[in-house]
Amino acid sequence: MTSTDVSKDAEDSGPSGYAAARLRLLTEEARSGPPRRAALAELTDEWLTGLFAAGAEGLRGVSLVAVGGYGRGELSPRSDLDLLLLHDGTDSGAVAALADRIWYPVWDLGLALDHSVRTPAEARKTAGEDLKVQLGLLDARHIAGDLGLTAGLRTAVLADWRNQAPKRLPELQELSAERAERQGELQYLLEPDLKEARGGLRDATILRAVAASWLADAPREGLDDARRRLLDVRDALHLTTGRATDRLALQEQDQVAAELGLLDADTLLRQVYEAARVISYASDVTWREVGRVLRSRAVRPRLRAMLGGGKPTAERSPLAEGVVEQDGEVVLARAARPERDPVLPLRAAAAAAQAGLPLSLHAVRRLAGTVRPLPTPWPAEAREQLVTLLGSGRPTVDVWEALEAEGLITRLLPDWERVRCRPQRNAVHIWTVDRHLIETAVRASEFTRRVHRPDLLLVAALLHDIGKGWPGDHSVAGEIIAKDVAARIGFDRDDVAVLSTLVRHHLLLVDTATRRDLEDPATVRSVAEAVGSQGTLELLHALTEADALATGPAAWSSWRGSLVADLVKRVAAVLAGDDLDEPEAAAPTAEQERLAIEAMATGSPVLSLRAQTEPLTGEQPSDDPEPLGVELLIAVPDQPGVLPAVAGVLAMHRLTVRTAELRALDLPDGVEGSVLLLNWRVAAEYGSLPQATRLRADLVRALDGTLDIAGRLAERDAAYPRRRGVVPPPPRVSVHPAASRLATVIEVRAQDAPGLLFRIGRALEEASVRMRSAHVSTLGANAVDAFYVTGPEGAPLPGEEAAAVARKLEETMRG
Repeated sequence: MTSTDVSKDAEDSGPSGYAAARLRLLTEEARSGPPRRAALAELTDEWLTGLFAAGAEGLRGVSLVAVGGYGRGELSPRSDLDLLLLHDGTDSGAVAALADRIWYPVWDLGLALDHSVRTPAEARKTAGEDLKVQLGLLDARHIAGDLGLTAGLRTAVLADWRNQAPKRLPELQELSAERAERQGELQYLLEPDLKEARGGLRDATILRAVAASWLADAPREGLDDARRRLLDVRDALHLTTGRATDRLALQEQDQVAAELGLLDADTLLRQVYEAARVISYASDVTWREVGRVLRSRAVRPRLRAMLGGGKPTAERSPLAEGVVEQDGEVVLARAARPERDPVLPLRAAAAAAQAGLPLSLHAVRRLAGTVRPLPTPWPAEAREQLVTLLGSGRPTVDVWEALEAEGLITRLLPDWERVRCRPQRNAVHIWTVDRHLIETAVRASEFTRRVHRPDLLLVAALLHDIGKGWPGDHSVAGEIIAKDVAARIGFDRDDVAVLSTLVRHHLLLVDTATRRDLEDPATVRSVAEAVGSQGTLELLHALTEADALATGPAAWSSWRGSLVADLVKRVAAVLAGDDLDEPEAAAPTAEQERLAIEAMATGSPVLSLRAQTEPLTGEQPSDDPEPLGVELLIAVPDQPGVLPAVAGVLAMHRLTVRTAELRALDLPDGVEGSVLLLNWRVAAEYGSLPQATRLRADLVRALDGTLDIAGRLAERDAAYPRRRGVVPPPPRVSVHPAASRLATVIEVRAQDAPGLLFRIGRALEEASVRMRSAHVSTLGANAVDAFYVTGPEGAPLPGEEAAAVARKLEETMRG
């Protein structure tokens, strides 16, 4: 039966004919989705037109107007009819009688009706007082009567909305945020409200309203399709339940999936989540643009006055190579070339997350459209930037979602596709699988001071449930996937083994602690055998807690935490006994020996700066990952203040320290004196590397006291105040008295920052300790440094003195 046939029946049979035609239309299998919704709206228009014509004979200055969803021509099977009877106010009694002639037949058929009778002035006044009315009128559509009256109202309402947008949009945003707080996020709920939850149909309507204001517009790509999907699901929900409901309850999901021709309820939820994610992301981008425009409008008059009427230029401040901040967003630098820089998406994402800023939509889309794939294995910088992104705490979530919205995540990590938007039908879990993995990384970032390898902790957090997209035990499947992903990312063989062990056994500690007898030695031995080492145990303990905290409030408690901590203590005792003495230095290379002899001969520092020459796409052995940055060798005659001097000069030149080794070098026979050799791996924060001659000149001045490094760094910090960024865990300084027989080991774990190593070195110098060696590494945004120090006579520090040095160092870093 065609839509014309359905309408003909409705015209011939009156209200009962409309009901029969409506029923046939809703049960017609050949038509669904937008065509059915449009046909239902058309059928209803014709029926209401007939009711209006019968009751309005001889009446002028009256029109019947559809508003809201009906105004958009989108009627679901159980949708309300939102109607406005508009009149010019000349004959209120006749209008009231007409209203009865229309409303009562609608009620008689059991249809839900949202109705009002108003003049244009009354409608505008009510819209000005009630945002819901305002939004409904923005979709006003003429059905019957005086077309000019309807058109005049539409024109006036749109003009009012655009004129009042600077005031009304912030109010609308606040109401949307309050609704999201009440209803939750559609993309994660097991029983979502398709209309009211964040990312649902209400938000899609609001995006239309923002666009109508001409103040900002939502990213269009995928938005109409996402809205259509949610409307299709609501149609199926209405048909299967026979009720006007927007809540997709668990017991109805299989029927709704079958109505839509989907495989099962999980497939249904995944489609709902994908649609909600598109709408949520579009909402974030749109509200951000609204805020930017309103701030710009507020500031522009003052700037014009200051600049004599000239157009102000948006300030751009660098964040990383190819990445700048502008108008509160992270954008690509003008000189950035994504087509030549495959690491740029991760570098931009890490910079945005560290600064606590959103990635601009334009930047993400440009990256998605032009960037080249990363080689396999990834270059070291890409791995470092991923770790930095994962370790940035709460801002990681929004940045990750921006990358995912444009398909960049699955291009970087193809295995992500199987867990993307995957529901978890478990009351304990509050997130989809993919969001749970990101939440675990967020939680793990709080524990980076507890572990020696924060990079492995963060990547394990990202991958621990990656096997949930495959059949069988997700831990077993995840172990295989984690090995492949870790090798592709560029971790060496040993690190790949640790990561796969963490993924395979990420449930081991909590399951054993809560279900086994910890007094049984066999229980503890079995865990020790599975874990294998103290370092892996330390990581697994932190991962266990992060995983549980990211699951939901029911998954972790102080009781569970105490049981797991007790098990870890027992397993650590079994694994104890490794020799943690000071790492043995490798024999000096010919170049190191040459630099040392030259330094002794000249009595001044000598350095060598060697750029990384390996091609970006070159294959690297799995057990010898590509180093990050360039190699800087410095030989200095032994004297006080070498570490802070070198670190300060590097900070002045905006060089980021990735790794560093400091040690005294034994010179060849016949050469007297002692030389300190510093082997650094550094990278330019942005821009090009400084010339070696400039570095040496500044280092000479720093060592002789004529270069005020602290003052220069303070001036730079004052000129470029630090952004709000992430709030990292506090620094942690600890003493390991049993780690070496020859020295006291002071370990520092902190957020990497410009000048950090300078501050540490200066604090150690002020404590009057001698440094035997230093072992510095930067893992993502985390610095993990070990300093082997002695007293003036060359012996390890007494316990109380070592503790005092550690306390002073921690105070310096917190200050």
